Amino acid sequence: MGVDVNQMSKDELKQLIKDAEKALKSLESRRLAEAKKAAESAAKEYGFSLDELMDGSAKKKGTKGPAKYANPADKSQTWTGKGRKPNWVNEALAAGKSLDDLKI
Repeated sequence: MGVDVNQMSKDELKQLIKDAEKALKSLESRRLAEAKKAAESAAKEYGFSLDELMDGSAKKKGTKGPAKYANPADKSQTWTGKGRKPNWVNEALAAGKSLDDLKI
């Protein structure tokens, strides 16, 4: 590309920037469409639609993993070991117990 920006006027430079931004958006749109098509094709090879894959990952978000620890005083109170410790865990640790003592 043989554009000499040093020889361009302010208005010409502004127009060049607008044109470049428009071309970049167009390129990104095409690349996004290509990526989506490739992802749909890959999902189809495994017998799924892209929507099925996306819905499956959305359902997994926010779900708890299996409980690893239980309150010795109340076995219905459990903790996965991830995230903030429940009060009963903090209290047990303060009383000298270890996480191994609380394992299920």
